[in-house]
Amino acid sequence: MKRSGDSEGEKRRKRRKLLHVLGDTKIPYLGPSDGGFQHLWDSSYSGLVLRPSCSLPTELHGRVQAALSTLRTKGCLLRDLVRVRDRDVFTSVSRALLGQPGHTYRYLDTRLFAIPWHTEEGGGGGGGGGEEAKAGSPRCCDPDMRAACQALWALNSFFCTDVPRREPEERLDLFIKAEGVVGKGAEPAEDAESKHSGDSKHSEGGDSRGSRQSEEDGGGTGESKHSDEWDLESRHSDEGCCPGAGPGARWETESKHSSEGEGGSSQAVPGPSKAGGSKQCEGKCPTWTHKTGESTEAERGGAKQKPVTDLKRTLCDYHIEDEEEEEQEEQEEQEEQEEQAAPPTPPGRCTAPPQFNVTLLNFMDPAAMRHLKEEPYYGMGKMAVGWHHDENLIAQSPVAVYSYSCHSDAAGEGGEGASKEVSRWRIGLKVAWDIYTPGLALPLQSGDCYYMRDDLNTTHQHCVLAGDNARFSSTHRVAECSKGTLEYIQSRCTEALANLGVDPESGAHSLRSLLPLTLKHCEDIHNEVEFEWLRQYWFQGQRYTRFCSWWSGPMEQLERDWKLMETMTMLFLSAVEDEGQAGESRREMAETLLAALTNRQQHRQTWRDRCHSSLAQTLCPEEAPVDRPFWGPDHPSMPLPFDLADIVNRSLLWRWVGHRHALKDRM
Repeated sequence: MKRSGDSEGEKRRKRRKLLHVLGDTKIPYLGPSDGGFQHLWDSSYSGLVLRPSCSLPTELHGRVQAALSTLRTKGCLLRDLVRVRDRDVFTSVSRALLGQPGHTYRYLDTRLFAIPWHTEEGGGGGGGGGEEAKAGSPRCCDPDMRAACQALWALNSFFCTDVPRREPEERLDLFIKAEGVVGKGAEPAEDAESKHSGDSKHSEGGDSRGSRQSEEDGGGTGESKHSDEWDLESRHSDEGCCPGAGPGARWETESKHSSEGEGGSSQAVPGPSKAGGSKQCEGKCPTWTHKTGESTEAERGGAKQKPVTDLKRTLCDYHIEDEEEEEQEEQEEQEEQEEQAAPPTPPGRCTAPPQFNVTLLNFMDPAAMRHLKEEPYYGMGKMAVGWHHDENLIAQSPVAVYSYSCHSDAAGEGGEGASKEVSRWRIGLKVAWDIYTPGLALPLQSGDCYYMRDDLNTTHQHCVLAGDNARFSSTHRVAECSKGTLEYIQSRCTEALANLGVDPESGAHSLRSLLPLTLKHCEDIHNEVEFEWLRQYWFQGQRYTRFCSWWSGPMEQLERDWKLMETMTMLFLSAVEDEGQAGESRREMAETLLAALTNRQQHRQTWRDRCHSSLAQTLCPEEAPVDRPFWGPDHPSMPLPFDLADIVNRSLLWRWVGHRHALKDRM
């Protein structure tokens, strides 16, 4: 999906503004034991579909769970070193990408290179050169690795057929069977409170306590000193929940205190008007009472919480007052945003049955994850992954997720099922840019699947709320790969190298065309190959070579093509410095070359700094970034130096000389 146009600073400002306005108040949210849960799901989260564990084939469960364990045992799931706010940070979860051969997935300025499905038919296409290198050549990974990848391909195939045919009305029936709860909203408030508080104290993890801790960590702003780590996925999300065009249903809410104990959760429960199952009005929900748990701020200091209806008005005013300022800031930062933005979403929508081309595997162990931040707006509990949209997807394409909880290595004895008190992982959802609609918290059993269909990923945000056990998730996506496949970048290399001529007798190289547009096109491809593929691969993609060597051959060929492009740049430079060139032509060529080389020099320095950063140095040699391509000043096989500063200065000189000659020609 297309990223938000807001700058990082603007998002942080909105987030702080919202948290300041909210104060100690939490926006209501519902869980399955709350009255009105089904109505909320149907009216505001209809794109969410649950596939309970019990409804999936047992054999598929066995294969997938064994595959996830195998990949982790082999060390394939690794923390990514990603770029957030112009600095490197580690992801809090360990990841790997599987998918169609030759596919990649890009997030947070990081390109992940897919380990292929390893199916006999090549995983349904993709990549250059097929699934295996060539007939008779050694396979690129061991049998256990192949079996694990094939199991996840089987899950992917299941999702491709199951997601489009799952009917919305099946959602709650299956959920009720799996959970044994009533979701019609007809249960009395007392029962709902009792049921939810049992889940809340463990599954929702002491939200009031967490909300206060969040304020202490962030100095009252709601942002802890570790926010960069937990909020990695939220970089392009609008964490600041400002009012906007939400669903048709708007919720009238009022805020009241209750005294339940420090571990109580902040949630919405049916108020008096709901008791007895009162009739629901069209477009509105019954009045809700806001529970904040015992030992509340009101009890400690006597302060009153603001009703959410007042917050609506306050935030609307804030939004209107800042509208002109925001538009001006967005115009000023347009150039920066274009450089940082993800590849734009194609105008076409995904209307055919989904063909998931990649799955992003995640492994999260709360016992080993420090500084999990409390969810700041609803009081849902500790977050393993902050509020976000999944990015870089085909518009309107669904996302299918398989969730598997397992024993936590760092938690000692007891694994899953050892205690009824173990809290479950949950998915939190909210409507983006909306404070009218309560949030939704959906607990997950091990083996449950959920689908985000239609435009849910675009109009809503989701977060992952940590349970007690470790958890795998396999998130299947229709990634927007128009510029993210091996086939694509190989075709780009072919385009650029078409301008390189070779003398059949001497083997000498020459440029076929010196037109500025042609030269610019070739230099753009040169930079794309180096910074979007080669350096991305050697920064962390090459870590997977020890598990699967599929990418080794293609990347070697890309590097050979890139070296030829270095030769083309040298020939381009020679043409600029040729005294026989006409003044105007020389000036245009010098400007084109200067822009390309300046960009290249800056990016090379950035990548060198990243490879030698203090964080990169903490990694073991098998996982550490490699500063490649890199060569010394007198490398015999390289036509140009690595450091382009001198050439950039010469280009500046030749641009000035060309401009002076052009002026003389006009006189």
